[in-house]
Amino acid sequence: MVEEYHKWYSGRIGQEYELLTFGTAGVPLLLFPTSKGTYYQYKDFGLIKALATYIETQKIKVYCLASYDAESWYNTAVHPAQRVQNHLIFDDLVLNEVVYRAKFETHHKKVMVAGCSMGGFHAINFAFRHPDEVSYAFSMSGLFDNRMFLDGYYDQNAYYNNPIDFMSNLGDGWFMQHIQQMGIVLGVGENDFCKASNFTLANILQHKNIAHWLDVKHNGEHDWGFWLEALPHYLSTIKWEK
Repeated sequence: MVEEYHKWYSGRIGQEYELLTFGTAGVPLLLFPTSKGTYYQYKDFGLIKALATYIETQKIKVYCLASYDAESWYNTAVHPAQRVQNHLIFDDLVLNEVVYRAKFETHHKKVMVAGCSMGGFHAINFAFRHPDEVSYAFSMSGLFDNRMFLDGYYDQNAYYNNPIDFMSNLGDGWFMQHIQQMGIVLGVGENDFCKASNFTLANILQHKNIAHWLDVKHNGEHDWGFWLEALPHYLSTIKWEK
């Protein structure tokens, strides 16, 4: 399996950004790490190994992102409005630096996104904000309400990065048309503290006639045991182009 380390200076965040990629070809799969996770987290915890078959057969090329959570949602040293603004900067980096790179390298028009825990939030939020760029979104144990990070503050930027809110009010139009074309999987353990959030988002999607799969793992927990099994299983359900 080909592994490559990438580092470049991003003017958007005013510092260097790091990335690990695995594979040489295939649909680009962007992996958002858990809370404040590193770009090598998914390698260290075994998810890359669990995806090896898909990487080695060139079905996917994996892009492991570094988190920016410490500067955004978890940055209690700044005002909540700045936390959201910092997240928007990261969103812009992912869209215009990582997604652009992934599409250029793989010659695919869209990417897949996935993540566990906080990474699940990022995957779904990014997919719904940029549905024309994403073909599949896989969340494992995601929590889809950002209010817990904002100390009671809420503005328009927070609203448009809170899937439970903005999806509830989404009407017909460009966003809806593209989201309805996307493959969406919400995976959560039966004993996961994020279970209620997944049911809430699934109910919203159902009300909007947006196809999705709410996968509730029997006796599943908010842990790596579930996540390492879940994502390879979800990829196995895809009808891959030959």
